[in-house]
Amino acid sequence: MNSDNPFEKALRQNAVTLLDGGLATEIEAQGHDISGSLWSAKMLITNPQAIVDAHLAYLEAGAQCIITASYQASYKSLTEAGVPEGAMDRVIAGSVELAVTARQQFMDANPEIDYVPVVAASIGPYGAALHNGAEYTGEYDTDEQGLQEFHQRRLGVLDASAADVLAVETIPHATEAAVLCAMLKRCTKPSWVSFCCRDGKHLSDSTLLRDSAALFAGHPRVRALGVNCTSPEYVASLIGEIKRSAPDKAIVVYPNSGETYESATNTWHGTVSPVECADASLEWRDAGATLIGGCCRMGPQHIAAIKQQLEATR
Repeated sequence: MNSDNPFEKALRQNAVTLLDGGLATEIEAQGHDISGSLWSAKMLITNPQAIVDAHLAYLEAGAQCIITASYQASYKSLTEAGVPEGAMDRVIAGSVELAVTARQQFMDANPEIDYVPVVAASIGPYGAALHNGAEYTGEYDTDEQGLQEFHQRRLGVLDASAADVLAVETIPHATEAAVLCAMLKRCTKPSWVSFCCRDGKHLSDSTLLRDSAALFAGHPRVRALGVNCTSPEYVASLIGEIKRSAPDKAIVVYPNSGETYESATNTWHGTVSPVECADASLEWRDAGATLIGGCCRMGPQHIAAIKQQLEATR
């Protein structure tokens, strides 16, 4: 454990650490086109400044942790997008460099802040590279070896980067959770693992969250467990499932807005206001979450509202 690591410091404080919201959500809101298989990772190649600007928008809204644009930047997706083999590691490592740049710009502009924002390196699931919404269904077409091969190289690049923590996100499948549990033991950085769930008890693949969470109890590198890109209505119940299975872990939650995603048209349906999300964050905090933010369709206005509500009821 590195006592100077901003993520470790955040875990030691007696307060909630506020995460950012959906990076793609903010990049789109700023007028950029992120259509295509790389999603927000497209900007790593075509417009890196858009990523810096999105990170800054969240930091200025109050986020104390920003998550890199590497979620969709798997080697599978980069290959399909025509990125040269020799450039792939640079693209992935560049996501951390952009987040570090945004952090430094924010700290230079706000010398009065008494914390160093955390940079979390995003590691998306295999399902994200299928481009069919598999992270929400858990319908996979590979085995343990395929999952190891999918994650190994990117894990190594991001573990060697300047990120403070590895954010293993949106894991919808029990086998993938087990594979990552073993792989993360060989990493040097601390990490969190957050699952994608279909209801208050089950992963997207219909297996019990409690069983996958139990794999990480006592894990030497995984410091927090939680859920993300999951409907807010299920979060409190899911926190309870995790706490019972891995009581030694901090709890991280950053649900989506509660809208539903249609993969065929790449559109979302429904809405949840920032005020509703801010009110819900109190329930998550009271249930035991100490890292709270948002995912898809949660923008800086949602994060600012959560910050205001948490501070008003500290």
